[in-house]
This record gives sequence, C-alpha cells and structure tokens, in this order.
Amino acid sequence: MSEELIGLIPAAGKGLRLRLPYPKELYPIIRDNRYKPISQHVLENLTAVPTQHIVFVINETKHQLIGYYGDGHRFGCSISYVVQEVREDASRSTSPGLGHALDAAYHLTRGKTVLFGMADTIMEPVEVFAHMLRNSRAEDDVIMGLFPTQRPHKFGMVAFDNENRIPHIIDKPKQTDLTHMWGCIIWRARFTEHLHRCIDEGEIADFALIMNKAIEAGMVFRAVRFDAGSYLDLGTYDEIQEMEQHFRAEQPPG
Repeated sequence: MSEELIGLIPAAGKGLRLRLPYPKELYPIIRDNRYKPISQHVLENLTAVPTQHIVFVINETKHQLIGYYGDGHRFGCSISYVVQEVREDASRSTSPGLGHALDAAYHLTRGKTVLFGMADTIMEPVEVFAHMLRNSRAEDDVIMGLFPTQRPHKFGMVAFDNENRIPHIIDKPKQTDLTHMWGCIIWRARFTEHLHRCIDEGEIADFALIMNKAIEAGMVFRAVRFDAGSYLDLGTYDEIQEMEQHFRAEQPPG
C-alpha cells in the first residue's frame, strides 16, 4: 500500500535578525534571471516527489506569505496554513520552537508520512525528498537527508554507521568529528505520535532531544547522504552574501 504523503514547512519565526519589511520566507532569490522567494525552493523540493498537500506553519503576522502562495494551485499542490500559538499557563511560559511548530500541524499530519524542510534554505538536488524515499526501507521510522558542512556549530550533526543507521544526533556542537548535518527529514506515523506526545505532555521541547529519545526507544533512523549536493541557509546577512556569491559563481563568464 502506498504511503500518504504530506509536506511540512515551518515558517512561524519572526525573522528579527534580518529586519526585513516582509517575511524572510519571501526574500527574493534571483537565479538564471528568474525571481523566486527563498521558500519556493523547498516547495519545489516537495512537489518533485510529488507531494500534493503541503502545510505551512506560520505566525499571525504572515499575511504576505499567504498572499503569495494562496491555495497552492499555481504551484501544483494544495496548501494549508496552521498558526502556531504560544502556550502559556499559570506556572510556565513555553516559547514556541521547532518541535512545537512541527507538532502544531498534528491534526493534519497524523497517520501520514511527513516530508519536512525549512523555509529559508535551498537544497540541491531538487529531487532530494524523492531520492530519500527511494532509498528508505519499510522499517525506517525517520529518514534524514544529510549534507556535508564546514560549520557544525550551526547545525544538527548526525552520526551514522556502515548501514546508514543513525545512533545519535548532536545539536550545534562547538567541537565534533562529525562531518554531516541534517538538512531535511522524512518521518512516518510512529515518530509523529512520539513528537506529539513529547510536546503535548510538556516533557521535552528540544527537537534534537526528541529525536534522540526516539532512537533510544528503538525507532529506526536512516541516513541518506548528499555528498555532491548543496545546502544553503538564509539566516543572517553573512549567509545571504554567501548565497549570492554561490549563485554568481554558477553564472558562465561573458
């Protein structure tokens, strides 16, 4: 029986570091004389599978993002929007983070195979998710797309063995011998329930810890490496400049 796929793109951050007058997910990328907002790249990664239903998790200020993507028909898919809210009670205040953002769409992702990518990144090859699915096994609960990096302190670094099984993940280590970071993830229903339980019970909020707990509980995490691929992240002006230099280097001379 084929899996029911759903794409998941968290876009609830405020983007305060860039101080843009619009959502950072709409930051314009000009490549080959064509304009695309940064978040359209991960959307194209997802529709290359193809994934018919994609969910953006947003905050209450992302009207321009909704205005650009609409219902998704122009992009060959159906798009839903989920608003991530801050959870508060009398005893504590929980700042929404990645784990909370991903679980905010639980009512839509439950029972499905989730394809998750970040809205402010460019991943190549375009068929990254399709390749991950082709290289997954029936017993895999989580499949992680890995890219080599020279900046492990910025990413979730992943250990893997000769079978591409993942024994643990180290989030943003100051020093490590690990060489690959995760750039995108596919997970199946068992991990969706684990994530929801961790967030709903308030036991764990950190996403790396949630994943490591799943591994400890016996879930199978598999690595699919993209050693010849590329992963570009838009989070600071330095990274924007690096991205633009990368694209300029692609242009033929003349």
